[in-house]
Amino acid sequence: MGLRDRIEGLFKGPEEFDLTSGGIAKPLFFLSLPIVITNLFQTAYNLADTFWLGQYSTDALAAISFAFPMVFLLISLGLGISVAGSVLVAQFTGAGAQAEAEYAASQTVTFAVLASLLLGGIGYVFVDEFLAIMGASADVLPMATGYMEFISLGLFSMFGFAVFVSLMRGYGDTVTPMLVMFGSVVLNIVIDPFLIFGWGPFPALGIEGAAIATVFSRALAFAVGLAIMFRGTRGVRIHLRDMAPDFDYLRRLARIGIPASVEGTGRALSMNLLLLIVAFFPDTVVAGYGIGTRVFSVVFLPAIAVARGVETMTGQNIGAGEPDRAERAATLAAQTLFCVLTVAGILTWIFAAPIADVFTTNPAVVDAAATFVRYVALTFGFMGVMRAYTGSFRGAGKTLTAAALSVLMLGFVRFPIAWFASGWVGETGIWLSFAVSNVLGALVAYAWYRRGGWRSGDLTRDRVDVEDAAIEGSSSDG
Repeated sequence: MGLRDRIEGLFKGPEEFDLTSGGIAKPLFFLSLPIVITNLFQTAYNLADTFWLGQYSTDALAAISFAFPMVFLLISLGLGISVAGSVLVAQFTGAGAQAEAEYAASQTVTFAVLASLLLGGIGYVFVDEFLAIMGASADVLPMATGYMEFISLGLFSMFGFAVFVSLMRGYGDTVTPMLVMFGSVVLNIVIDPFLIFGWGPFPALGIEGAAIATVFSRALAFAVGLAIMFRGTRGVRIHLRDMAPDFDYLRRLARIGIPASVEGTGRALSMNLLLLIVAFFPDTVVAGYGIGTRVFSVVFLPAIAVARGVETMTGQNIGAGEPDRAERAATLAAQTLFCVLTVAGILTWIFAAPIADVFTTNPAVVDAAATFVRYVALTFGFMGVMRAYTGSFRGAGKTLTAAALSVLMLGFVRFPIAWFASGWVGETGIWLSFAVSNVLGALVAYAWYRRGGWRSGDLTRDRVDVEDAAIEGSSSDG
């Protein structure tokens, strides 16, 4: 077997494995591996910006530390639409209801674009006020503002591509989004330094150049994603006739999606509230915090990917009437992630300083980032457990439960500990808050999942109404 055959053997589409019957480990692996790589590519956007801006100036690095939580917040506010679409597509696919799955996907794209335009406009108008509230210093504020203005204007492209990834994943195709993301990331990494430093014929735009590179690359990826879904030869298909806004269906998306938005927004607000605390410390600590959170985003890629895989497997198996199989998938995922991320945490603890040194040449920033990483690293495995079970909750349509877990751990554990402990032991209190909330989050998620209330999360019971809407759209189109 040649190298090409071995590589191709790692990636299989939904036509080559069944998520609702047979073994658990193999389909979960083939579903999750492309998500790991896709998320790695997505993180590469942030890492490339962090690397190049770290070479540009320490103020630019601190500015992106303030800007990134705002980006996360804006996307999280609209995240629920993509989660709702993904869950509905998964459950309808598991139930063998193709027309309903396609209608759900089409409506999701429509309302996702509308929501992203609204959120992008709000972000653009209030960017100065938001960053000022976050405590950005006078040197950092203009850079962070310039970056966020461009990101806000291009939010539709970033959010649109995320929706494409979610819908394809709900169908069971995680390979196609991976390939599209690869091309987009390569383009972003290539043009980043040209726009930041003014290489060749390009003007030196600094931090704004990084924003333009990200928006342009994502816009191209979103366009490719739309073309793939309209053709329908891979993954779920969307139809123009089904994309007229159906506000009755929007209520259905909202019932599932609003709690998911609360979950994502809770995570974003946690980052922003923690940044309020971090802002009381010198810019070197702020920059170290930004580096640390980006390191975590890389380490947690397997957890996020497997959680998304569990979400899809749970959704399709709930739709197929196989909740026991869904539970076995979640349990296997939690056990595997605990072992893998614990090993990763040990390695990260050992090499914390060299990792931080990749992003900056400032010794004080390296020291702050390395200390932050070491305090959190040995709890990585617990974060994996929590992610696995919350992914299964979402796949079962129990997005409110997943949101409650997130708000509980971040708002009522992490933030209070960081607030009070930082007053006693300085920035160390912030680092400790991450470790404690990771451990408690895993224990609570496990106990909640064992109660079994998620088993009643079948969302396909309103199939007749959806089918009627799809038929009506088809008739009017003809």
